[in-house]
Amino acid sequence: MGSNSSRIGDLPKNEYLKKLSGTESVSENDPFWNQLLSFSFPAPTSSTELKLLEEATVSVCRSLVVNNPRTGNLGALIKVFLSRTKELKLSAECQNHIFIWQTHNALFIICCLLKVFICEMSEEELQLHFTYEEKSPGSYSSDAEDLLEELLCCLMQLITDIPLLDITYEISVEAVSTMVVFLSCQLFHKEVLRQSISHKYLMRGRCLPYTSKLVKTLLYNFIRQEKPPPPGAHVLPQQSDGGGLLYGLASGVATGLWTVFTLGGVGSKAAATPELSSPLANQSLLLLLVLANLTDAADTPNPYRQAIMSFKNTQDSSPFPSSIPHAFQINFNSLYTALCEQQTSDQATLLLYTLLHQNSNVRTYMLARTDMENLVLPILEILYHVEERNSHHVYMALIILLILTEDDGFNRSIHEVILKNITWYSERVLTEISLGSLLILVVIRTIQYNMTRTRDKYLHTNCLAALANMSAQFRSLHQYAAQRIISLFSLLSKKHNKVLEQATQSLRGSLSSNDVPLPDYAQDLNVIEEVIRMMLEIINSCLTNSLHHNPNLVYALLYKRDLFEQFRTHPSFQDIMQNIDLVITFFSSRLLQAGAELSVERVLEIIKQGAVALPKDRLKLSRLLRHTRGAHIFENVYLNLQPCWLSVVRQNSPGPLDI
Repeated sequence: MGSNSSRIGDLPKNEYLKKLSGTESVSENDPFWNQLLSFSFPAPTSSTELKLLEEATVSVCRSLVVNNPRTGNLGALIKVFLSRTKELKLSAECQNHIFIWQTHNALFIICCLLKVFICEMSEEELQLHFTYEEKSPGSYSSDAEDLLEELLCCLMQLITDIPLLDITYEISVEAVSTMVVFLSCQLFHKEVLRQSISHKYLMRGRCLPYTSKLVKTLLYNFIRQEKPPPPGAHVLPQQSDGGGLLYGLASGVATGLWTVFTLGGVGSKAAATPELSSPLANQSLLLLLVLANLTDAADTPNPYRQAIMSFKNTQDSSPFPSSIPHAFQINFNSLYTALCEQQTSDQATLLLYTLLHQNSNVRTYMLARTDMENLVLPILEILYHVEERNSHHVYMALIILLILTEDDGFNRSIHEVILKNITWYSERVLTEISLGSLLILVVIRTIQYNMTRTRDKYLHTNCLAALANMSAQFRSLHQYAAQRIISLFSLLSKKHNKVLEQATQSLRGSLSSNDVPLPDYAQDLNVIEEVIRMMLEIINSCLTNSLHHNPNLVYALLYKRDLFEQFRTHPSFQDIMQNIDLVITFFSSRLLQAGAELSVERVLEIIKQGAVALPKDRLKLSRLLRHTRGAHIFENVYLNLQPCWLSVVRQNSPGPLDI
């Protein structure tokens, strides 16, 4: 581009770009490269400006696609970059700004070209473009050197070995982003790639030894949340806080991948993109997630997923089993803190799910923490603002709660943590409430939102599963939480009666007309009755296992006891209603004996006394099954990706994949 290029609009006429993409071969030792790489122009700060960049350079890129088989200039550019990276570490130590600046610019051009090449051609054609040299048309190198593999190894070395200083921050971001762009090949294929060049190079060969070091570095980049250097410290001319031009390009590609890796797909509501304080941390996290969710090769498991599944705490001195490859250690306390602080982003929530689900060391550590509220509160806030979140973020947050509620120790401890003044909960002022009661409130609110808006059975089932997991350990429920449990049952009861009435009227109407198709009310009724039964199981489990700990729930049950009358003789609920009916009858009798016009305090006192007096053997033992949802989500997610990939390609090609 040269030192004279200062605006995007000048790029189509730039003499250096024309020479790079033209019919003339340029040797890797030509002084031309120093001139080409001495460019600077204001980086785009919006998707519109990014689109302008692609439009301004598309003719240059396509010209290179046509001429590169004859000239081999792409290979020459990559070799120039590779030769410079050998001295990059020394240049950082010597504060050689110009050398690092030009090396960064070389990588910048490579990545921009790589994205266009990936959009325009198959993986096989892309691989051939890395082999062309200055020979007759279409000929390519026959020696053992594999330029593409060397480039990927070089990027891994750059990410893991170059010290993160003010003058190396930008090139570190570009190295991570280039790998994200390289892995975006999957976005342009209908089928799941299981024999792609990413499998060929990243899962075996020269790149494989860098697996654990790369995963560890990306995790620490996320943990440290290093901000871009302040004005005056940049190697490059000062750019926007967004992290630079290439950051914008690769961030769009990574966001496309992220959308597909999660459950919401392309059709769900777009998430608001928060201002990024650390482009390096964000890009590192995206790359880590993409690497971790690559499919296994035909004969090789994904080593990056293996590394994520097996790393341990730095305080754990026990040796790694010889059967565990790519193992390493990381500071769990720092990781936990970062995960707690970053849950506003979809990516961080997905990382938390991945670690809880796949790494038993992380899961054990987190469940043993005495400050679980720091992690649980951000997750609850995601669910509380369900209408503002996209579906995959909500699902991930819910599945995290399911994983946590599988542990009885967690279910007990959350009722011992007392919170004060939860400002984001606006339905009611909560001056003091346990973390467990707040969790119940938020999950019930999510269920009610789902009943009136999205009507997603998957969300319903998993919300109820989380409550079911907790129910045997309910302790000292807040009066508002107890009221909301019964209110939810009331809402379901009304819904049941309404559908039952519609089914009855529809059946009567069918007697007079056999030609009109009838709605399938039977299916709706079965779904509602399934949900009602689960709610009754939750209430029954609490009464059976912790009646004396929950006077507020008994109070709410007695206050709305008429709701349960219709289900006493219902064939679908008779068995589960026995305990509930016994509790209602027993405590109603004691209140009747105490006289009329009792205060709330007096009623609660009678309930507490009655809970002690009620023989435990009179309640039928509840054996509510432990619910675990999402245990195999990521193992199977690729099986359903085809429509998502196609949607991403349709919506985002051939331009940049915008956030």
